[in-house]
Amino acid sequence: MTPTASANHQPTLARDDDFAEDVRKGLSTRPKRIASKYFYDAAGSDLFERICAQPEYYLTRTELEILRDHVDEIATQIGTRALLVEYGSGAGIKTRLLLDALDRPIGYVPIEISESALEESVASLAEQFPDVQMLPVCADFTQPVTLPITRQRHERVVVFFPGSTLGNFEQREAIGLLRTMRDEIGANGFALVGVDLKKDRAILEAAYNDAAGVTRDFTLNLLVRMNRELGGNFALERFRHRAQYNALAGRIETHIVSICDQTVSVAGRRVAFAADEAMLVEYSCKYAQADIEAMAAKAGLRVVRTWTDPDQRFALELLARA
Repeated sequence: MTPTASANHQPTLARDDDFAEDVRKGLSTRPKRIASKYFYDAAGSDLFERICAQPEYYLTRTELEILRDHVDEIATQIGTRALLVEYGSGAGIKTRLLLDALDRPIGYVPIEISESALEESVASLAEQFPDVQMLPVCADFTQPVTLPITRQRHERVVVFFPGSTLGNFEQREAIGLLRTMRDEIGANGFALVGVDLKKDRAILEAAYNDAAGVTRDFTLNLLVRMNRELGGNFALERFRHRAQYNALAGRIETHIVSICDQTVSVAGRRVAFAADEAMLVEYSCKYAQADIEAMAAKAGLRVVRTWTDPDQRFALELLARA
C-alpha cells in the first residue's frame, strides 16, 4: 500500500466485476470454494453483528473485554500522534475504544469492502472524534490499496486488525498479509492483531453453530447475494450450513453443503452440485502463542506484547518490525 493524496471522506470504490469473476473461478475448482469476504453485503454485515451477540460466540465479547482492560497500556505502548489504519473496519466499536485512548491520533483510515458499513462507521466516529481526520477507503484490504495522505504529520502508522480475521486466511496468505502490515507500519510503527487461541473442540464448534441459527443464516446469505447480484437461482432449502473443527489443521472449516443432486445457474454459468457436495466458504484458524510468533518471524515481525483474557481464549498481539 502506498499513500497518495485524497480528499477527506472520499472512498475508493472496489471493482464491481470482482465478485462475478471470483464466483465463476471458485465454482469451477475442485472442491468448490467462495472467498469469505463476500459474506459482507449489507445483510451479511447485519447478520454478523447478530452473531457477535449470540451466547456461544465468545470471540467478540472476549476481545472487547481484553481491549477495555488493557487499552491504556496499549495506547502507552503505541505513543503519540499515530495514524490508525484498520483492515475491515466493520461497525467500529473496538476502534472507538482505541481512538479514545490514543494520545492525539492524527487520522483514521478504515479499509472496508462493505460501503454501507464503512459509511455508517465513519459517520459515527467523525462525530465523536472531530479532531481526527477520517479517510475511508472502500476496498478489499487483501489487494493493493492506495492510502490517503493526512493533513498533519504523523509519528507512526498503526495497523489495527481485530476480530480474529487473520484466521480466515490459510497460513501462507496470513503470512503474506503480515508482510503487508510490516511494509505499511515502517520502521517505528505497530500492528495490533486479534487472534483466536486454540481450545476445546466443543467450545469452538458451538461458536460457529449457534442454537438460534444466526450463523447458518449468515452463511446461506452468500447464496442470497449471488441470486440477487449475479442472477443466481440457488434454492436455499436445498443447501445447509456446516462448520466443523479440523484439529490437525487447527481451524474451523465452514461449508455450504448441497443436500441433493442439482444444477444451479449463477454468473452466466450452469454449475452441478452432487448430493452432500460441500462448497468451502471460510476457514477460521486457531493459534497457540508459538504459532503467532513463528508466523510473525516469517513476515519479518516480532511480538512486542501480548494481552489475553483470564481463560486464555483470545489474544491481542502487538507486532513491530523484527
